[in-house]
Amino acid sequence: MANEIKKTVKDVGDAVKEGVHRGNADAERETRDEFGDVMTPGEKAGSIGREVSEKGKAEFDRMKRKTRDAT
Repeated sequence: MANEIKKTVKDVGDAVKEGVHRGNADAERETRDEFGDVMTPGEKAGSIGREVSEKGKAEFDRMKRKTRDAT
């Protein structure tokens, strides 16, 4: 029973982190959509890098949950 509770707490934590990371990635995309015309190429590249990084972090959190649920 205690292991199930720990697993649930970790799953919820990872789900929240995943949501935050996906939200950050979406915000970067929206920033480029709105201000892309006035952004320098360096700013755009940095924004793309941050979006990719956030998506990677979200996928990592999702995979942690899926791996934990498979065991």
